[in-house]
Amino acid sequence: MSTSANLTFRDVDDNLLLDGDDLKGNGASDSFDQQNRPIVSLTLKDAKKFADITSEIAAKPAGQNLLVVWLDFEEGVDSYKAESQKANPRYESAAAVSQTLNTTDVMISGNFTVEETKNLAGILNAGALPVKLQETYSTSVGAQFGDQALKSTVFAGIVGVVIIFLFMLFYYRLPGFISIITLCIFTFLVLVVFDWINAVLTLPGIAAIVLGIGMAVDANILAAERIREELRVGHSVKQAFQIGSKQSLSAIIDAQLTTLLAAAVLFQFGTSSVKGFATTLIISILLSFLTAVWGSRVLLGLLVNSGYVNNPALFGIAKSKQHSLDENIGTLDLSTKFDRFDFVHNRKKFYTFSLAILVAGLVVLGIFRLNLGIDFSSGTRVQIEADQTLSKEEVSKYIDSIGFSSEDIVLSGEKSTSAVIRYKDDLSQDEILKFKKDAEEKYGHEPTVSTVSATVGKELVKNAIKALALAALGIIIYVAVRFEWRMGVGAIVSLLHDVFLIVAVFSFMRLEVDITFIAAVLTIVGYSINDTIVTFDRMRENLNQYETIKDREVLANIVNKSLRQTMGRSVNTVLTVIIVVVALLIFGAPSIQNFSIALLIGLFTGMYSSICIAAQIWYSLKIREMKKSDGQLHKKEKKQWGTDEPTV
Repeated sequence: MSTSANLTFRDVDDNLLLDGDDLKGNGASDSFDQQNRPIVSLTLKDAKKFADITSEIAAKPAGQNLLVVWLDFEEGVDSYKAESQKANPRYESAAAVSQTLNTTDVMISGNFTVEETKNLAGILNAGALPVKLQETYSTSVGAQFGDQALKSTVFAGIVGVVIIFLFMLFYYRLPGFISIITLCIFTFLVLVVFDWINAVLTLPGIAAIVLGIGMAVDANILAAERIREELRVGHSVKQAFQIGSKQSLSAIIDAQLTTLLAAAVLFQFGTSSVKGFATTLIISILLSFLTAVWGSRVLLGLLVNSGYVNNPALFGIAKSKQHSLDENIGTLDLSTKFDRFDFVHNRKKFYTFSLAILVAGLVVLGIFRLNLGIDFSSGTRVQIEADQTLSKEEVSKYIDSIGFSSEDIVLSGEKSTSAVIRYKDDLSQDEILKFKKDAEEKYGHEPTVSTVSATVGKELVKNAIKALALAALGIIIYVAVRFEWRMGVGAIVSLLHDVFLIVAVFSFMRLEVDITFIAAVLTIVGYSINDTIVTFDRMRENLNQYETIKDREVLANIVNKSLRQTMGRSVNTVLTVIIVVVALLIFGAPSIQNFSIALLIGLFTGMYSSICIAAQIWYSLKIREMKKSDGQLHKKEKKQWGTDEPTV
């Protein structure tokens, strides 16, 4: 739509007969005539006025009795006679009028398709607006840039997914093979749903699909790790599958729901590109539950119950690591690769380290501030693509010569073939058209231009802060209700720790903070709480094995054991997602580079904070609870969702 959206009805001599003021608000709709041909139906305000006009037109000879509908007709430039000779004329329709029409209901017919009538009705309703529209936010993407970005991002996704497949097959053996099958089905279903809802696939959306695959892997890893534990204890393959699948389900559901919560907030308060990312993330979460959770269990269950899969080696468990049930060894007694780590007794070191990082981050923010993109600062952003290496001096000299000087020029791309130019003021449509035309003649590719008004920039900042606040609030409420309030406190502190650290790194590295950065931050919120919930779920399970805890060392041992047990899963899950993110960073489009950097930082900080911050804060709060009571912790009979086990 143009910025004016001015609807007019004219005759073949371009005389004005009606305009948008004569059409009722939302008075245009797509429909079908008696022969089931697509038409556009209009509702006018004044039947008599329309009757007088159609009576005059109907009296004209054939070929002259046309009512021409224009959008943004330009006096002295546009003409029906000239446009009617073109294959794609600028006017919207030219309907023949054969009789006087004394009605407010008008039908525009012609050789329309269903899609054309829908578009025309939408355009007519836009043109009937009682005010002249003013552009506040616009983005135009050059064909070359869009094509290259699409190809590079898809290639990065394929590379990342293939590496994930190889990792799952090598490490988890049979469950890994099953996960490859379900992940392929998952990817196919995501694309089918996208096509079904006619969704617009943006670059962040493609990234969300690839990351959704990484998230789907997590459900498979959780189940596989629990099955492997039961095999080590001494259970048969069938018993281990049944017990492990049941025990991993609650953690998977909690992790999926919290990520879904973050995605829903992102969708509610994001702009168009972020909404695309959120939509894809929501679809990915729902489909991952269908395929990675339910589908994987069904396929693996069929194989296990067939009786042909009885060898623990198919699950990556060597005989030397297996115990006998006669040894009466529980999962708490199993050794791990991380037994030498004492997380609880080093918690003060973790607190000190994190506090030092936060103080350093505050200093960095105070000195450097944030490098806000036009999404938040308003203005115009132009990205030039070239086939050869660019330099700041060359680009600066060129934009000076065409009258668009700017001191804010940043080169990007592997060989500096891309230049980003920012302007504090909004460029007009005419200026943008001139810039694009000149740049295409100079460099051979149409540049990408984004314009954000000051009003929209402020609104985006407000919505971004609101989205983060609501996501954090929703997550702490969920964790507090699902587990206990002390775990909610630990979870939210670790989330704020992660978000602040990402912001500080972006400030120090002078990376641009735009709307896709917010998408990355909220995704990290989802991943971080995902990891934290899996840890809390294991801690709760291990606590339930004690009726009473009389010694803080027993509590410390439970926390340490829980963290060691979940470390393998955390490392493998983060590793699979990092594989995808690194692939996006190396092979992906420059437009999602900052997005990938934010995710990469957040994945490391998220794993660190869930283990070294969230769990330790919960332990500290539990110790205070012990001091306030009789020095003991007693099991509380409180039924949890999806389980009949009481919690401490």
